[in-house]
Amino acid sequence: MSKINYGLMLDKKLAELEKNGEKPSLLLHACCAPCSSHVLEFLHERFEITLYFCNPNIAPEEEYNYRSSELKRLVREMGLDVKIIEEAYDPQPFYELAKGLENLPERGERCRKCIGYRLEMAGAKAAELNYDCFTTTLTISPHKDCEFINEFGAQVQEKCGVSYLFSDFKKHEGYKRSIELSRKYDLYRQDYCGCIYSKLARETKNET
Repeated sequence: MSKINYGLMLDKKLAELEKNGEKPSLLLHACCAPCSSHVLEFLHERFEITLYFCNPNIAPEEEYNYRSSELKRLVREMGLDVKIIEEAYDPQPFYELAKGLENLPERGERCRKCIGYRLEMAGAKAAELNYDCFTTTLTISPHKDCEFINEFGAQVQEKCGVSYLFSDFKKHEGYKRSIELSRKYDLYRQDYCGCIYSKLARETKNET
């Protein structure tokens, strides 16, 4: 069975919105400023966007606050009319779901549980605030499993009753554009995904 082209699905959805003259409200889960840069540039004219910063995997708290502040600075310097909802720092949910999975590599079961949790939080928030749809910036990363993200997003859609916007933001050289925008706005580009386990794995790899 051939894989679903989620980039093409997004292109078709955007063409449909343009044809109908629609501009839906979108709750966009954001993991960091660099990953958000191209996505915001690509979507801001097509949706009424609210960024949702909910990432209990990020550690330590100083890192969480810094990534949040960079996201706010990016929105400000891009001159976008985009609101930001930020959850209070609380890593406990992540440590609970990561129990027994601490030593697994990135893209493994720990990552899937972490991404799934954040998608569920985004879907619940979108339902609570009556957004038309929700999605995440995570599909722009070449280090994340795009197929899993979209499949899980579809499951959350069924639970929360809010449409999930399928995506592969790497398409149309999206990842390359995010790097260009990160340089343009001098964004902080972290060298680990966020959790303490990925940070330790990166440090161990650098030592070898």
